[in-house]
Amino acid sequence: MPAPARQSIRPNLMTDRFLIIDDDVRLADMLREYLAMSGAMVEARANGQGGLDAVAQAARAGAPYDAVILDVMLPDLDGFEICRRLRAASDIPILMLTARGEETDRIVGLEIGADDYLPKPFNPRELLARLKAILRRRRDPAAGAPSVLRFGRLEVDEGSRCVRVDGEARSVTSYQFDLLLTLARNAGRVMSRERLMDLTKGADLEAFDRSIDVHISRLRAALEDAPAHPRRIITVRGAGYVFARAQDQD
Repeated sequence: MPAPARQSIRPNLMTDRFLIIDDDVRLADMLREYLAMSGAMVEARANGQGGLDAVAQAARAGAPYDAVILDVMLPDLDGFEICRRLRAASDIPILMLTARGEETDRIVGLEIGADDYLPKPFNPRELLARLKAILRRRRDPAAGAPSVLRFGRLEVDEGSRCVRVDGEARSVTSYQFDLLLTLARNAGRVMSRERLMDLTKGADLEAFDRSIDVHISRLRAALEDAPAHPRRIITVRGAGYVFARAQDQD
């Protein structure tokens, strides 16, 4: 991995705390130094259980991490299992790293709740950009009071970043919430995969079409009565997806 270029960093992550879970000590040290140059506070653990313990301890202390940078290949529990356990306990943003570049591995990571995925080797500037995008989506800096979008049984609450069906909260990741919010704000309008990626991730970051499909599938599983036959988020073959207004009274 190329050495970080110090002059290219702008110190705009001054309050963020990240946890790196990676047994590559050299890489973890390099990332810690690189992220610290932007003002971030970074800790590292070299195995999965140590990472889980650190996340739990930080949460109990009332100072949770802002995001976890998680490697797939670990000496005890693999990154996929760590991701499952983290996601079962919280919605903490997770950026997964792996030396394996196969698309299927990336899809698995997204399916089990990762917010983003970055194959090794990578440019640390891209990792920083992806972390910024994850945090920007979560914090939603748009001006004005947050609103609650209501579509019959479905509520999308921008303020609490919560999705409810019949008043019951449904579990979605930070990225999936932003994807749903984008679709809901554009209800009745066909949104291409490229447009959805631009609006939820940033046009300057590389993405792949299948990632949108995976997140849509997870949203359907969380929100639809019959995910195999969706009525709310509809596929428009060859064009993208549309959030159906016709279901507003269901």
